[in-house]
Amino acid sequence: MEADVFVYDKSIDRLRELDLVFGGRCSTVYSTTLALEEMLPHADLVIGAVLVHGARAPFVVRREQLALMKPGAVLVDVAIDQGGCFETSRPTTHRDPTFELDGIIHYCVANMPGAVPITSTQALTNATLPYTIALADLGIAEAIRRDPGLRPGVNVANGAVTHPAVAEAVGTEYVPLEQALETEPVGRPR
Repeated sequence: MEADVFVYDKSIDRLRELDLVFGGRCSTVYSTTLALEEMLPHADLVIGAVLVHGARAPFVVRREQLALMKPGAVLVDVAIDQGGCFETSRPTTHRDPTFELDGIIHYCVANMPGAVPITSTQALTNATLPYTIALADLGIAEAIRRDPGLRPGVNVANGAVTHPAVAEAVGTEYVPLEQALETEPVGRPR
């Protein structure tokens, strides 16, 4: 579409990976407040897709920064299901998807994949089914041993919360995964 696309991230490794994947067709930028504020006056569309596993998304655009943007520019908050990454975001619906604030259009639809339920369900199933089968067939400990990439996705094991941010968010004790796997599962007879 001939757009100038800029991807901001705090991970240098991820930025290098994206630069390779897109073959230089987008600009990768280390995310700082200054770098973002330099770009906001030129942006027609800002897509916020911040994810902090198990925790609320941090704000990357504050209300006062909206004044830097062109009237009619659009903010799309993909992180709205994690609280939103724009200070001015509030959840909207597929039926009433946008609102305007300080001259900036906001699109903050909660559960955005719900607009394409069949496609999104198929995509999610294709991505997660192999892991689900491994967990069901092998159990958590053996599945993680065979595929260490599963480890960061374990939030609860044997009834214990094994992700620090999730434990904090739900107000319960954090238990390291290794410790949780050594204990008897909660609710099962010994």
